[in-house]
Amino acid sequence: MFTDHSVDSAPAASRRAMTATAERLGHLPAAIGRLAESPHLLDGFLKLSAMFEATTLDPLARETVILTIATRNECHLCVAMHTAKLTTMGASPGTIAALRDGGPLDDPRLAAIREFAVQVVERAGAVEPEALQAFLAHGYTTRNALEVVLGIGAYTMSTLANRLVDAPLDEWLEPFAWPGLSGSAAR
Repeated sequence: MFTDHSVDSAPAASRRAMTATAERLGHLPAAIGRLAESPHLLDGFLKLSAMFEATTLDPLARETVILTIATRNECHLCVAMHTAKLTTMGASPGTIAALRDGGPLDDPRLAAIREFAVQVVERAGAVEPEALQAFLAHGYTTRNALEVVLGIGAYTMSTLANRLVDAPLDEWLEPFAWPGLSGSAAR
């Protein structure tokens, strides 16, 4: 139902973002071609994700937030894409598997940020003081707590939009395909 836009066929207001993405990545992801139907959504997501990347959260903490939202919202494309990113970053296979399947994380700091992100989503931001204290006890700050909210917002937008447009998995992501959560791991 959604058009697989190229830079030439996309609405004019999407072309600059599409071109910049293609130059940065070396290719134009199929999802970007579909999201380009809405220049505002495409530009908004790209700006928000860049802002999240610039936060004081370390890269592995950011990816933990992203995969928490991607698995929760069952965005197969997002899980594959961020699995590839984690692999490139040198994350351990155990960490990657735990983030993908909702299993326990060996790193207590990553477990704390995942749990905090889940609490923010489940409680619509009204996190209990004890949950915030548990997050802060792992070396995070109140600034980091708000940065988690930014990540949740950016990647909720992405996951919902990718699911709505039924964004296909690019060929290079096939080795990172995600079968989804099952049983009690699905939250």
